[in-house]
Amino acid sequence: MTTAIAVHVASLHIYPIKSCRGIDILSAEVRPMGFAWDRRWMIVDEGGTFLSQRRVPRLATIDVAVGLDNLVVTAHGMEDLSVPLEPATGDTIPVMVWRDQLPAMPVSSDADVWFSEVLRTPCRLVRQPEAPVRPVDARFGDPGDHVSLADAFPILVTSMSSLADLNRRLKDPVPMNRFRPNIVLRGGPAYGEDAWSTLTGPDITMRLVKRCSRCVVVTKDQRTGVGGEEPLRTLSQYREREGKVYFGQNAIPVGTGSIRVDETLTAE
Repeated sequence: MTTAIAVHVASLHIYPIKSCRGIDILSAEVRPMGFAWDRRWMIVDEGGTFLSQRRVPRLATIDVAVGLDNLVVTAHGMEDLSVPLEPATGDTIPVMVWRDQLPAMPVSSDADVWFSEVLRTPCRLVRQPEAPVRPVDARFGDPGDHVSLADAFPILVTSMSSLADLNRRLKDPVPMNRFRPNIVLRGGPAYGEDAWSTLTGPDITMRLVKRCSRCVVVTKDQRTGVGGEEPLRTLSQYREREGKVYFGQNAIPVGTGSIRVDETLTAE
């Protein structure tokens, strides 16, 4: 049995447009599909398949800010793009996130032109509707568990202890933003999150359901999109299991609630 320990919320992050730059936040409203506004938009190619930094590293150069009623999207050399937080139309098109096909709402022709110019490839910006929901992998979730446009699960949890252990093995340390987490924890042993099954705070409980397998995105500088071999090469030397390299844990909220930086959580 895992012994319960106290850990603290070091930082919180959202990524409104999938694979674009993240936003540091002090608190988050937690919904069944994840943090409010997290990964509710994404860019798709002409066939409706999502684009990520795996295919288009330039996504890392796009900044996103959440305003009162809009997203403000910026990129070097471009006029700012305003994207309404609430969709103006109910029309949908079929899109693909990995093996999941789901409906999504095109945002606007102006947004499509803007992103196509920045990314230098024809593409569209779409928004996830409230319904139908996108279920999580049934092998790891319960009936009714669902997710945003994230790769697979609503929330990604990492720890500063784990990053410190990794950085001790690297010639050039990497920042946590390479791993694009939602919750970064302070306290506990390196990779202690591997063994935890729940995180409980003052206003939310989360089930930790699956270690997060990592891809080439962790090799991309999250300001420039420039890639290399690290830290994936070093991680693969000691964090590989059955052909996959792991860092962090995927989590599913139990109901709704909230979370704040510096809160104390119980991990067990």
